[in-house]
Amino acid sequence: MGARPLDTPYWWEAAPIEEQPQRELAKRCDAIVIGAGYAGLSAALTLVRAGREVHVLEKDRPGEGASSRNGGITSGNIRIGFRRMMDMFGRERARAIYGEGKAAREDLARFVLEEGIDCDYSLAGRFTGAVRPAQYEKLAREAELLRRELGIDAYVVPRDEQHTEIGTAIYHGGAVRPDIGGLHPGLFHRGMLERTESAGAVVHGRTPAIGLRREGDGFEVGTPRGKILARDVVIATNGYTVRHAFPWLARRVVPVASQIIATEPLDTELMKRLMPKGRMIGETRHLYHYYRPSPDGTRILFGGRRGAQTDDPQKKAEHLYRYLLAIFPELAGVGITHCWWGYVAMTYDQLPKVARHEGVHYAAGFCGSGVVWARWLGRKAALKILGDADGASAFDAASFHALPLYDGRPWFVPAGILWYGFKDRMGWY
Repeated sequence: MGARPLDTPYWWEAAPIEEQPQRELAKRCDAIVIGAGYAGLSAALTLVRAGREVHVLEKDRPGEGASSRNGGITSGNIRIGFRRMMDMFGRERARAIYGEGKAAREDLARFVLEEGIDCDYSLAGRFTGAVRPAQYEKLAREAELLRRELGIDAYVVPRDEQHTEIGTAIYHGGAVRPDIGGLHPGLFHRGMLERTESAGAVVHGRTPAIGLRREGDGFEVGTPRGKILARDVVIATNGYTVRHAFPWLARRVVPVASQIIATEPLDTELMKRLMPKGRMIGETRHLYHYYRPSPDGTRILFGGRRGAQTDDPQKKAEHLYRYLLAIFPELAGVGITHCWWGYVAMTYDQLPKVARHEGVHYAAGFCGSGVVWARWLGRKAALKILGDADGASAFDAASFHALPLYDGRPWFVPAGILWYGFKDRMGWY
């Protein structure tokens, strides 16, 4: 694997995370947004363009969390398959949830284009490899449902033709979703931050919210730099929710580490052979891997849940590297230049949430697909504050349940990873 990889995201090379100039913390404003990732900036941008005075509080540097650490795949993925969702919730609810995913992906593309954000957005499509033969049949049934129910042009590629999608024989065919693409997450966040500040929102880095309480017809938010009063509050901290500051949300989202490695630059012909169409790639394991070419087409960025048990970047890289070689054996000896990780947030029912509890608005629980869901649901939370009918969502959280015996400390995650790994080895799906 070569020298010890850098433990900073590959994305930071083109979009370094920067300190914000220290700006005055207002005593009062219309709205406070807590968290300056995609969700928080989306909420702030929507509110400030509607004429509200908005301050954004971020405990680290803006974008330092998952918004600049993800794989940049614009999936808007739902972890529950369409068929199973129909069985669980009925056809109408399943169509509403999956239909909103379609709308959110299209709105992301519109936003990038209309705002002129240069973030290497490309509708490259996604190929999902079937790890076992039975999974190919399941993917085929799911693709047919998506075509019939939602007009999504999903289709399957049999094993003897999958070399047209990916240069490996490890999968038993797979499914293609042409409506899914990729972008550069760091540049996307930078573009959102620039537009949010240009519109008039004040973004405070290194300013954690350490307390929240009712005050009259609004709220008082405490920070180490003083207190600020606001009529409305949006909490958009997702996998970085501080348990003591926001216990209600912390009991409802489980932070799970997701790791990514970046290979050294590869030969052009090798990249064409391994990823001939430049697709985003997924697979059907429980502990699935997601990977893609870098935006310039020179590297493979390979991520997954493997390695979540350690914070040592070398060990995380070694976990992922083994699976990278299982898929692409010809990469043996290729160097790994970067290994980084961030926290996604899972919910009890595996669905993203936009919620209001005791007057506070929340956008959280994006379940590993925050490139689409965070921006979309942050905007929905803001529209609800504005009383706009477009704030309605299939993810309105009437069922945002706390996890039993959980106080925000994810003590059970290592055992869960072992269990899902065992199910993968046994072929239990």
